[in-house]
Amino acid sequence: MSAPDDRADRPAHDLAALDVLADDLAGMGVPFERSQMFGCPGLRRPGKGKFFATVLGRDVMFKLEGAAHAEALALEGAHVFEPMPGRQMKQWIVVPPAHAHRWPEFGASAESAL
Repeated sequence: MSAPDDRADRPAHDLAALDVLADDLAGMGVPFERSQMFGCPGLRRPGKGKFFATVLGRDVMFKLEGAAHAEALALEGAHVFEPMPGRQMKQWIVVPPAHAHRWPEFGASAESAL
């Protein structure tokens, strides 16, 4: 018997949020291409194919390091991505839409850290 699928409880991925983030990053000269990671739409560096941002429901998560990681994690409602209980992906910080004004900054920082 397989484990229950909890994806039905998750909100749909906010593609409009990804569109806005992509437009902002393109305007900043950040190179990226769109693809999917963990079944979620996201942005990755062209050529290398490494992801730096992806949409998870209404939130956007970023692969961050250093000061940007600490700043994002300190935001109200932000948290380390945990795809399964007890399996944190410590570099990936989930940033809620209340902080959407910071998403381009975190996206640029995440891409430059690859």
